[in-house]
Amino acid sequence: MPAETPPLSPADAAERLRDGRWQVVDVRLPEERAEGRIPDSVHIQLTELSARAGELDAERPLLVFCRSGTRSAMAVAALRGAGYDAHDLAGGLLAWSEAGLPIESES
Repeated sequence: MPAETPPLSPADAAERLRDGRWQVVDVRLPEERAEGRIPDSVHIQLTELSARAGELDAERPLLVFCRSGTRSAMAVAALRGAGYDAHDLAGGLLAWSEAGLPIESES
């Protein structure tokens, strides 16, 4: 698996998520997650990723996101180094939202 892959645009990511195989991982802080998230995402904040990566299915691809793409890029590098097929969401949740893609709230 290559060490780096280009981030996925929100449109490309949304298209890939339609097949139901992908896992979506939110690496933001709990207070950020409370403001909204990609539906069906799993919350593992970046600081807990190494301890909790085993909760993820290594046989399924991962879409990783944060607010703007910086933390998720670090998470993707770590996950790919551990053998996961991980992909970064370009521009993070901000870009996802700007593209008009669905966001769920805590309520």
